Parts: sequence; structure tokens; C-alpha cells
Amino acid sequence: MKRSSLSTTVLDQIKTWRWDRIIEKHEGPERWESTLQYYDPEFIEIAGYPVLLPVDREYHPNITILRCIASEDHRTLTIFLKDTTYVTDPRDEYFAAGYVAVCERFPGQDFYVAILYHEWFMVENR
Repeated sequence: MKRSSLSTTVLDQIKTWRWDRIIEKHEGPERWESTLQYYDPEFIEIAGYPVLLPVDREYHPNITILRCIASEDHRTLTIFLKDTTYVTDPRDEYFAAGYVAVCERFPGQDFYVAILYHEWFMVENR
């Protein structure tokens, strides 16, 4: 799925949504309208679901999905991921590359939009 395939009506509806963030000590909420205007996010397929994250498409090759948990009714996804875009030393990945996203299924559509995107220490409980 490509963002360019969405109708103007659907894009205008996405622009009304907000997403929360804590990234590099900057806190949200952010408006999807601003995100779409100033960045170049694109859908990324995660566990078979098209998902719009507030991440530039050029960084998608640096993203590794660690875990995706769908709610029982498939209306919400919780995604744990690693984005190494700004990590210069692999030893720093634990502290600098982890993110968690909560995404909601967009009403009347088959895709998901992030409503929360936070930094996350890549904790692995066994």
C-alpha cells in the first residue's frame, strides 16, 4: 500500500488525527497533518498489516520489527521495533534504537495509523 493511493478524503481524515511521542526528550502530542507536511512517511508492512508510522520512508531499510501484537479484535497493534538510522555504534542499540508504537486501524480502511510512538530501551524478558 502506498500513501499516494489514498483518496484526498482519507488523507484529510488522517490529518485530523494526533499521535503522542517521547523522542529525544521531546514530547507530543503531534498532529498527523504536520507529520505529513514536513516529513515523508510511507506505509510499511508489519506482520501482514499496512502501518503508517511517523518515520520518513528513507529510514525504512534501517527498521527491524522485533514484535507485533494485534489486539483480539485486530483494531489495535502494539509494535516493538529497532531503528538504527541514528545509531553509529551497534553497542548503543539497546539505548538508542528501540521504539514502541501503538497503532489503530483507521475507520473504514484496512490500514493502521500510529497514535503513540515512543523511545524504548530494548528490554527482553525471558
